[in-house]
Amino acid sequence: MAAVSRCPATLRTEKLKPCLRVDLGHRFSRSLDFGHLRPPKWRRTFEFRKLEVSGATNNNAVSLSESAPLLTRSKVKRHTISVFVGDESGIINRIAGVFARRGYNIESLAVGLNKDKALFTIVVSGTEKVLRQVVEQLNKLANVIKVEDISREPHVERELMLIKLNADPNNRAEIMWLVDIFRAKIVDISEDSLTIEVTGDPGKMVAVQRNLNKFGIKELARTGKIALRREKMGETATFWDFSAASYPDLERPSPTNVLVENANRSLNGNVSTSSKGDVYPVEPYDDLSMKQVLDAHWGVLYDEDSSGLQSHTLTMLVNDCPGVLNMVTGIISRRGYNIQSLAVGPAETEGLSRITTVVPGTDESIGKLVQQLHKLIDLHEVQDITHSPFAERELMLIKIAVNTAARRDVLDIASIFRAKAVDVSDHTITLELTGDFNKMVALQKLLVPFGICEVARTGRVALVRESGVDSTYLRGYPLPL
Repeated sequence: MAAVSRCPATLRTEKLKPCLRVDLGHRFSRSLDFGHLRPPKWRRTFEFRKLEVSGATNNNAVSLSESAPLLTRSKVKRHTISVFVGDESGIINRIAGVFARRGYNIESLAVGLNKDKALFTIVVSGTEKVLRQVVEQLNKLANVIKVEDISREPHVERELMLIKLNADPNNRAEIMWLVDIFRAKIVDISEDSLTIEVTGDPGKMVAVQRNLNKFGIKELARTGKIALRREKMGETATFWDFSAASYPDLERPSPTNVLVENANRSLNGNVSTSSKGDVYPVEPYDDLSMKQVLDAHWGVLYDEDSSGLQSHTLTMLVNDCPGVLNMVTGIISRRGYNIQSLAVGPAETEGLSRITTVVPGTDESIGKLVQQLHKLIDLHEVQDITHSPFAERELMLIKIAVNTAARRDVLDIASIFRAKAVDVSDHTITLELTGDFNKMVALQKLLVPFGICEVARTGRVALVRESGVDSTYLRGYPLPL
């Protein structure tokens, strides 16, 4: 707290001017003469809770004490930004570069490509003013369809985490007890370790990690958060027109001006003349009967072609500091690779993050890419685990258009795939599903006839199996595409 005292009576004029002396510490003080100078604009780093001014006019002493306004910096909050883009080489690098050039550190990023479109979910901390500027810059990028900060709106948020623990016979019973409490699953087991899969909101992830730290966490991979806005009720909801077209019994009379406004409004919230090419059918298109949806068949992970091209899974351990993600994606994009999925989240050690990405290429080309990644200063470790037995998981939130009669059928299909309903309205239902790529493909194919409104996927996270069992050869053949 700054110490305020009255200036020495060394004024030569007959009328004494109000004077203020402020001691800011560290042998620095300053006298302010309010008779000639305007009060200075204080820097935001100082916080005055009480200001006392003493002055004298002729022989009459005046004492003034009042509370000054608090000058504090804007509050830094955690924001969840949803970016819907068209797929092209280097799009992840350009989006990460927007945050890196402004000194922002992306806490988590999750994206899984579906054919030629992708929905990014980015979590970053900052002030609302600067984040608003970042959103405006993202809107200027090519192939960016919409950018939304959904932090203030009701939304469904989920995250997936794989944890590899030290599991001695003495404490294995306690670990299994905690697995049941947090509704987690065991995906791999060996003589001295366990690999656990858990899904939930970020608060649940923190609680799980805190309770399992005492056993010793060997490796940890997190997808980062994905989020979908909770659907509103009635014809004012975003996907009401799409659902009403699929189910005529949902249709209700609406004012003409509302229908025209909804038809002309694009995903960015601005009026546009046309919305053709938008993957999500949120407006009554002329070809709505085609039910344009995100194609889950893109990005085959197990099938190889004659050229030796296949999807490779890379895991990287990097420093948690601004610009690291931009450097990693920059090396990949400059060599012409297109990232199929990317998941960034905190690692088992504080100050480190783990990046799990899927990149298509040959063994030779990916080997050269790994050598280039090793040259990064902030990168501690990079591994290509494609040819090693590994446990993989992916998280998907999918919003389906349903009416009262079709809701029961959708829930029956969801129960077969062990999917959970996380949001429901009078015309939609949102499901949460975890599993491998083929499981995502199977569920999405079955839900296409009902009408898919939105899809958000985390991309793959993977950890090497300590048991050495390669589950790829236990699944049989992948689904026909």
